Amino acid sequence: MSPTDITDVRRIAAFSEDDAGGNPAGVLVGERLPTETEMQAIAGAVGYSETAFAAPEGDHWRVRYFAPEREVDFCGHATIALGAVLTELNGPGTYPLRINAGDITVAGRVDDAGQSKVELSSPPTRSGPVDAALLEEAMALFALSGDDLDPQISPAIANAGNDHLVLALRQRGRLADMAYDLKTGRHLMEQHGLTTINLIWLEGPRQFHSRNAFAIGGVSEDPATGAAAAALAGYLRDLGWPHGGSIEITQGTDMGMPSKLKITIPDAAGSPVLMSGSSRTID
Repeated sequence: MSPTDITDVRRIAAFSEDDAGGNPAGVLVGERLPTETEMQAIAGAVGYSETAFAAPEGDHWRVRYFAPEREVDFCGHATIALGAVLTELNGPGTYPLRINAGDITVAGRVDDAGQSKVELSSPPTRSGPVDAALLEEAMALFALSGDDLDPQISPAIANAGNDHLVLALRQRGRLADMAYDLKTGRHLMEQHGLTTINLIWLEGPRQFHSRNAFAIGGVSEDPATGAAAAALAGYLRDLGWPHGGSIEITQGTDMGMPSKLKITIPDAAGSPVLMSGSSRTID
């Protein structure tokens, strides 16, 4: 990696709330992408759940995302962070991105208070039932019983670029008590091709609280997980959930990193959802 080709890593907290909290992401924008080995090493050195690497390629930006221990096909919070950096470097506008999961866009602007506001259009969404063996393993991982699950939202595999297991809980307290063995969780996720396990609690039809286990990426959980939020929104649409066109997800509260994700849900089945949030620069 040559410093003449690539700018320094920027550190941005995406989906922040009231200029606090949010999920930290690294962002590296340059004239070309580093090699895979270099990107993995940089992501490991940065230490955040994901670092986004972007370089111009034709009429779009080629973007890849790396966790400390592996590449992921799509990362929502790192895309929001990237949108904030591209807006700062090149001005407000909509930027076409080519990621491993397909083509998406990110749009950035700066509000009257000088705060960065970014909206991304996710990959297409899909959802389906959970294999019984996987559900049994996941329940055991978090010491959950059948009585802990909310029957309004059945367990499912939801996808918006990556597969996420969705488990809806009856009680907010069970969400706060989330604990699991990292090594066991990683093995489960690797075995079943999961990027996160998304534990959610329903406060209201359009208000959700979430915690996302991310053992496969080398960290216990994220304070804000855009990819899982987009996948959940797509799943709710498939269910015919009364979302009224949008939902809001609160995440990171139990980690002391309050985050807010806002998702607009178009009517067309499987179509991308729109996700927005604030961001802040980490000193």
